Amino acid sequence: MPSLADLSRRLNLRHRRHGGRGRLTALLLSDPERLPDPAPLLARLPPGAAVILRAYDDPGRAERAARLAVACRARRLRLLVADDFALAVRLRAGLHLPEHRGRAALSRVRLWRRRGNGPLSMAAHGRAALARAAALGCDAALLSPVFTTGSHPGAPALGLLRLRSLLKGAALPVYALGGLTPTRARALCGCRLAGLAGISGF
Repeated sequence: MPSLADLSRRLNLRHRRHGGRGRLTALLLSDPERLPDPAPLLARLPPGAAVILRAYDDPGRAERAARLAVACRARRLRLLVADDFALAVRLRAGLHLPEHRGRAALSRVRLWRRRGNGPLSMAAHGRAALARAAALGCDAALLSPVFTTGSHPGAPALGLLRLRSLLKGAALPVYALGGLTPTRARALCGCRLAGLAGISGF
């Protein structure tokens, strides 16, 4: 069975073949509990993938991010730092916005764009957030949770029908996140996704 990385790369190729502009083949997210250090999984990512560091309350966040930036460059992967403009600028990394931050980030995102910094992504849980991400000029939106997931126990999953409906009106590349396994991801191969995002799935 193809791995999650293989399936994400196939989705990305199909997306671009049909006029999409998804620049990132896959996205690996760190998690304070489940994956505090994503470095050991970098070798499993396809070329052109990215890592999103989400160590929000980690006092060693800057040092961890600097080490991860070096490791990502060595493997030609992109690094995005979650919710920290200054650190992302300092490391010449990309930036990832939590959904709530996207509602109040317009001026800072404009500054980010003027400086010509790296990729910009945003978390989204519905249609309004996808529209906001597109209005901000994000390069990607991470739509979740597609399936039930241990990261957000009890949170209602979108499911395939809702996912397909949201993708129809999306004006930017969308990556599926939440509860992805290779078996579940195969069900997404007919969707207009730019790729897959995950924590432990890779």
